[in-house]
Parts: sequence; structure tokens; C-alpha cells
Amino acid sequence: MTVDKYVRLFAGLMILVSIALTHYVHPYWVGLTIFVGVNLAQSSLTNLCPLATILKKLGVAEGGSCS
Repeated sequence: MTVDKYVRLFAGLMILVSIALTHYVHPYWVGLTIFVGVNLAQSSLTNLCPLATILKKLGVAEGGSCS
């Protein structure tokens, strides 16, 4: 898998986990969903993604998101 696929997988899982936590634990967990959404939006505008940087340093292959 490539960095782009890992980033999308991680973001999707974080959103699902935060929705479950919001429903079963406390409504304030919705803040995690908001954080992930804001991070995705800023990443698309600035091309800076902390997770992608970490994955690249760990040696995960780079590649096109739809290739």
C-alpha cells in the first residue's frame, strides 16, 4: 500500500471510531471527528500532512492515490 492509501484508511477509521465513541461514551467525542475533518481539509489546501510525513520516514512507498 502507498502513503496516500494509508492516510485515507487511517482517516476513515478515525472517523468511524470517533462516531462510535460519540454515541456510546460521550457527545464531546464529536470533537475528534471535527479534528480529522479539519486536518483533511487543511491537508488538501496546504499539501502538509503529519501522518504522511511519518509514514514516509518509516519507509512506506509513495504513489498516486488512484494508481
